[in-house]
Amino acid sequence: MAENQVENNELLLTRVFNAPRELVFKVWTDPEHFCKWWGPKGFSLNVSKMDVRPGGLFLGSQTSPEGHVMWGKFVYQEVNAPEKLVYVQSFSDEEGNTVRAPFNPNWPLEIINILTLTEENGKTTLTLSGGPINATEEERAAFEGMRPMVQQGFVGTFDELDNYLASQQ
Repeated sequence: MAENQVENNELLLTRVFNAPRELVFKVWTDPEHFCKWWGPKGFSLNVSKMDVRPGGLFLGSQTSPEGHVMWGKFVYQEVNAPEKLVYVQSFSDEEGNTVRAPFNPNWPLEIINILTLTEENGKTTLTLSGGPINATEEERAAFEGMRPMVQQGFVGTFDELDNYLASQQ
């Protein structure tokens, strides 16, 4: 399989935001904005590094309302402002080394996310597709088994984004 080819258990989500595409792209790529909305409701995000360019790295930690901290990273593959952002997402340690997910030893080490933005009449349609890459059968099965939870997590994150965009206009 070609590297970064999304496998057949791809996730596909679409959401329309009442905001111009340039603003939606900016809040995905500017750490001052990204830290204020990314993640589930009630979680906080600390951005350690955000270098949005092909080969660049995002490194950050999320803290749950109970104080549990998880680190993660994105390695940017494609950055085409303001219409496309492609990154490989992984759990990591504080230094950015890829680690296994704390909640499932079979969770895929790498998940590609392909974000596309289109604008019509001042509204932006965000499409997010992706899934495990370079994954074992066990990792693909773990992702598939948790697909409803992953989708629900993104719905909550997109709700946070929607609220944040409203505050920026």
